[in-house]
Amino acid sequence: MAWHYLMDMDGVLVHEEHMIPGADTFIAELTDIGTPYMVLTNNSIRTPRDLRARLLSSGLDIPEDRIWTSALATAKFLADQRPGGSAYVVGESGLTTALHDAGYVMTESDPDYVVLGETRTYSFEAITTAIRLIERGSRFIATNPDATGPSKEGSLPATGAVAALIREATGRNPYYVGKPNSLMMRSALRALGAHSESTLMIGDRMDTDIVCGLEAGLKTILVLTGISTPATVDHFPYRPTAILDSVADLVGRTDDPFA
Repeated sequence: MAWHYLMDMDGVLVHEEHMIPGADTFIAELTDIGTPYMVLTNNSIRTPRDLRARLLSSGLDIPEDRIWTSALATAKFLADQRPGGSAYVVGESGLTTALHDAGYVMTESDPDYVVLGETRTYSFEAITTAIRLIERGSRFIATNPDATGPSKEGSLPATGAVAALIREATGRNPYYVGKPNSLMMRSALRALGAHSESTLMIGDRMDTDIVCGLEAGLKTILVLTGISTPATVDHFPYRPTAILDSVADLVGRTDDPFA
């Protein structure tokens, strides 16, 4: 079987700004033998072009069209649900660019949706505006449920934490598009032109990457270079298809990863 690969970015290919050893060799092998792949991230801050530059600085050469973000998945979902709609966005360029490209108008005047993404500059004013618009009837969408994000100084509040604040203030639950929603996987599959039966997902988290791949009908590989550990795997009622130390273990057998 000719496999297609979906893979998480942070914890699988990089840690912060540093490449995980062997990730460059793994990506180079996929490229050399013409294996289709897509790198996924729940982070909605950066555009694929920005992420490509970030990965290049880490030593990984990944084209823009091989990067799929929760912002792109959210824009695709909204364009399918309500073509040419409008949104009030709390987020950064990765999200606003994706929505603009999908034909959406950004407005504070009775938008169809309030769309919450990740930003390093959450403001009380923007959150208050989001709350009032939702109270008036705008539908509540969030790019992903991650409560915290990493930084060199420690955890940062992320989309899920701010979504919880807005939910408590409005009594309205957001619809999360990113992982672990299998919609993220299915939109990435469509972007890659792949089928679930011949695609595998590589991730470092049981509660997002692996369950998301499982629910989308994919084979899954957990790598131990990020969040989950062999001890925490047993806490979950499901298991990955395989567990490897890192993507470096796939070098030389990307055509038959479960051999």
